[in-house]
Amino acid sequence: MPKCDHCDAHVSERFARVFADEHGEIHACISCSANAGIAEVARERARGI
Repeated sequence: MPKCDHCDAHVSERFARVFADEHGEIHACISCSANAGIAEVARERARGI
């Protein structure tokens, strides 16, 4: 089961697929990060930044 590397909370496979970095690490989940920050990272990755 994937988990947040910051707070050790469980995250869904879908969340991990979308928000994990290139090494599969999840640096922040919804519980320990602002949703705006997660959305911003998702946009940057979609643009290939």
